Amino acid sequence: MISDVNPFPPSDPDRRAIWDMLVQRDIHAFVVGDWDLHFADFAPEGFFGIDGRFSDDPDTWRASFADLARYREVWLAGSAELAGRIDAMDLKQALLALTTLREIEIVKDFAMARKKFDGTIPLAGADPAVLRWQTLYFCRRIESRWRIVGFLGYLPNPMGHASFL
Repeated sequence: MISDVNPFPPSDPDRRAIWDMLVQRDIHAFVVGDWDLHFADFAPEGFFGIDGRFSDDPDTWRASFADLARYREVWLAGSAELAGRIDAMDLKQALLALTTLREIEIVKDFAMARKKFDGTIPLAGADPAVLRWQTLYFCRRIESRWRIVGFLGYLPNPMGHASFL
C-alpha cells in the first residue's frame, strides 16, 4: 500500500509544499468530490490548461481550459464519474499508488512539476479505469504560497521518442 507521505525532505520546503498541493490535496479533494478543498491551490487570474489529448503531437493539443471555471467543470465531472463505482478509500489508495511526482524544477518564484499517472483503478461492474498520462504543472509563489497557474496535461506516459536527422 502506498502512503501519502511526502517524499521530499523537510530541508526542501518548496518541493514539499508543491507535492502536498499536487498530490495529497488534489487526490483528497478529488476523491471526496469537493473542489473547494483544492480551490485555494489555484491562481484563478490568468489560469490556463492545455489538453494534450494523449498525443505527443503538439499539432493536436487544444487550449481546452482557458479559465479555471472550465477546468473545475471537468475535474468535478471526473470525480463524480468515479463516485459510487469504487470505495472512497480504495480510490484514494489506487490514485496514490499510480501517481508519481518526483521532479519539480524551481527557478525563483516559478516551478514546473512533472506529475505522472501509470496504473489502473478497479471499478465495480466495469473494466478498470486506465490512467496512463502525465501533466506538467506550472506554479508560482504568490503571497508566500505556491499556486497552480496552469498546466499542459493529458500527455502520453511515456512520451514518444524524438528522432533527429
